[in-house]
Amino acid sequence: KPFEIIKLRTMIHDAEGKGPDWTQLNDIRITKVGYFLRRFSIDELPQLWNVLVGDMSLIGPRPERPRMVQELIRDLPAMELRHIVRPGISGWAQVHSGYAASVEDWALKLEHDLYYIKNFSLLLDFFIVLKTFRVILHSEGR
Repeated sequence: KPFEIIKLRTMIHDAEGKGPDWTQLNDIRITKVGYFLRRFSIDELPQLWNVLVGDMSLIGPRPERPRMVQELIRDLPAMELRHIVRPGISGWAQVHSGYAASVEDWALKLEHDLYYIKNFSLLLDFFIVLKTFRVILHSEGR
């Protein structure tokens, strides 16, 4: 079900004035403070509230804006399968492929998300948590 995700603002005001768009590497819409927050994944911390109220899980496919999902479903019909499990703050796709800036990038992320759904286990979640900490400690976020 749709829900409102809580995040810290990292982009300039009206960054999507022309409509939703994917974040690109070195995106000019991200503020200087936003780069710092994203680099260390600090912008994700408020999402712990979403976990506490039951909208999200710690681990699972990252949620995406409904409009973007509808556009992606046209090119990647299996995209709907991501909604079988609760979305997460971190996931298999996040620790293996990072941000998606195109349909091709999303196809790879979707493969990772479907792998996670098919192989769901506490052990896999544990490995994702470890990899997530590695990404944060090595400042690999964007």
